[in-house]
Amino acid sequence: MPETATPATELASQYIAQVTGDLDANLKEQERISADIASLQEQLAALQHDHSVLVSMQQALGITQAQTGPAVESKSATVPSPRRKKAAAAAGGKQKARKSTAAPAKKTARKSAAKTADTAQAAELTLVELIRRHLAEQKEPRSAAEISTALGQAHPGRDISPKVVRVTLEGLVAKSGAERSKQGRSVFYSAPAQGGKVSSETGAQPESADS
Repeated sequence: MPETATPATELASQYIAQVTGDLDANLKEQERISADIASLQEQLAALQHDHSVLVSMQQALGITQAQTGPAVESKSATVPSPRRKKAAAAAGGKQKARKSTAAPAKKTARKSAAKTADTAQAAELTLVELIRRHLAEQKEPRSAAEISTALGQAHPGRDISPKVVRVTLEGLVAKSGAERSKQGRSVFYSAPAQGGKVSSETGAQPESADS
């Protein structure tokens, strides 16, 4: 009896170890995917906000199209019959009045649209851009938790979690947009060294597009 019990016990121990390892790997994978989803959701929210701003600008600029449209159509239309000359003249007078009153409205709409665009560009930077700028301002490497805390204090209106910051930092490291170093068990991140391949890659980032 003891001879058969020993192999069974060893087999059970092997199954337990395997199940425990698989469970740990599963939890880690869930954590990684959750962080990716959170990062994508934040990027989607930023894009949706930019879309709403652009739609507002398009509607503001659409005033010009709506008012210039009748003038273009009137030029390409056929010559009115003698019975309609008086009506056409009256319509032309109304159209001139509309143009004169619409000019201030056009200027106001353009100014408001320009202000809205500038505000959106200043307030809705991507998390990647915020992290890259923060690293460039630091003289010493920072951990993901420190970076997350600093960005949360600087941008209280945004939901910046340490998991999303860590995933974004790893993405920057993979693209040579940041450097990673270890001190014991802790991982720290810093801005990349200037020059060479790094500068050429980062030059294609949205910073150059903004300037």
